[in-house]
Amino acid sequence: MNTIWTDSVERLAPLPEYPRPQLVRERWMSLNGEWEFAVSDDRVIPESFDGTILVPFSPETPLSGAKKKPAAGQYLWYRRTVALPESFAGRRTILHFGAVDQIADVWVNGKQVASHVGGYLPFEADISSALEGESFSLVVRASDETDGGFHTRGKQKTQRGGIWYTPQSGIWQSVWVESVPQNYVRGLRITPHFDDAEVDIAADVVGTESAFAHFGGESYELPALIPVPDFEAWSPENPKLYDFTVTCGEDTVSSYFAMRKFSVKKDDKGVPRLFLNNAPYFHNGLLDQGYWPDGLYTAPTDEALCRDIKLAKESGFNMLRKHIKVEPLRWYYHCDRLGMLVWQDMPCGGGHYRPAVVTAPLVTGRHLRDDAYSRFGRADELGRREFADELVDMVNHLYNCPCIAMWVIFNEGWGQFDAARLTDAVRFVDNTRTIDHASGWHDQGVSDVKSLHVYFRPFRFRADRKGRAVVLSEFGGYVCEVEGHCFGEKSFGYKKLGSAEELEKALAKLYREQILPAREKGLAAAVYTQLSDVEDELNGLVTYDRSVVKLEPERMRAIVK
Repeated sequence: MNTIWTDSVERLAPLPEYPRPQLVRERWMSLNGEWEFAVSDDRVIPESFDGTILVPFSPETPLSGAKKKPAAGQYLWYRRTVALPESFAGRRTILHFGAVDQIADVWVNGKQVASHVGGYLPFEADISSALEGESFSLVVRASDETDGGFHTRGKQKTQRGGIWYTPQSGIWQSVWVESVPQNYVRGLRITPHFDDAEVDIAADVVGTESAFAHFGGESYELPALIPVPDFEAWSPENPKLYDFTVTCGEDTVSSYFAMRKFSVKKDDKGVPRLFLNNAPYFHNGLLDQGYWPDGLYTAPTDEALCRDIKLAKESGFNMLRKHIKVEPLRWYYHCDRLGMLVWQDMPCGGGHYRPAVVTAPLVTGRHLRDDAYSRFGRADELGRREFADELVDMVNHLYNCPCIAMWVIFNEGWGQFDAARLTDAVRFVDNTRTIDHASGWHDQGVSDVKSLHVYFRPFRFRADRKGRAVVLSEFGGYVCEVEGHCFGEKSFGYKKLGSAEELEKALAKLYREQILPAREKGLAAAVYTQLSDVEDELNGLVTYDRSVVKLEPERMRAIVK
């Protein structure tokens, strides 16, 4: 199944845009494109590679062009020779991977330079000491247990169907190299202080040089509190971004920030609400899975990433809940510049999920304590530690993105454990955003919101006894099939409509009778399921191939506003 962008993918240089918009350098080179590819049962580098693959598309995707897919227990092998530009000579060379699912090992000229566990976050390696001459051999080994182990896997499942999707593996985000001097900026930490009209900027520096930020015609040695007088507040209605640069000796990077503030406070009627920039702000959202029929986790083009966000905005929504997936940084950049709030989910992991734990609460409403590890598929202590570490790494990785308003730690009990402790861990590294510790059910009574999923009964607002803001973090899921644009013969959703006209009437009634009255009474956010169809789920506002918008944006906007 193709998307409207499948044929426009450049085979020699897919996804050529710079992958990290908040830390941009001029000297870099994309390694996306055709690599040698092999699948084997052995951990040893194979003597021959008998196929090719288009990186960064996983072998399970049509866009990859791979003729082999890994079976359980097998290894994926990637190889290519990289010729470096002359401008890289005499400097450090840093090799970057956006994401490799789930375990990756990397060799340069036969020397192992990196090993990484976790399929959703980036990693890098200084490969300078392994280089010999102007080119080098690059080999990557990847392995993926999908749901056969405890690693984070999101909504991938070996036996796909319903709300669980086709698994993918290996390299699925951009690979690139960049040239840096001996002293360079490895990372930035940007914290807007809205009430004080200043931004706190710190730099992670490799080497002995100091870093300086340059903004508004002034220079500041980092770390520094930099005044931003008479600033324009960032919001979905006014996505104002401020550009700045950082220098460290011979190194120069460009970046941006926004002035905005997220909090939970009581409105003038004493009702707890989500606040944006010190004012009540209703988060009118869509669930966004980020799946593509031609690329699975990987959008075919940068334009495709933008189009989903623009469609949501045109349809009257100001927030996307990025569901059980971490996107490439360019997606968050587009949300920053276009003006879209983001609730960022942590991808789930753990062992087998018991229906009585993750499904029955939808009907019974019963909440369980999450320290019964085996009940939640979390008996393995190493898996719990790995998840906790990866959660903090995700927060740090995305910390600078202005669009992210809320962290969602667990969803519907999938691999849930110690949510109260993990809420504290997230708040320790980021106290500037709100937190949903348990979306749907198994509420432990902590974090900033009481988070509800309601599909099979009318939603009626009730204030939280603990005084938290109440959010409807999933609802709706109305199915409307579009002939010729379905993934298969099966259909999954929570209410079936036969036409676009019926869908419009049903959605208008849903919002008119349930969501809008609840909003008046105190509902702080509503997240409709969902933005796009995904495989068997035909409850999107646009088809899986992104070809047909089921309800014209202006008509949808009239319903949800």
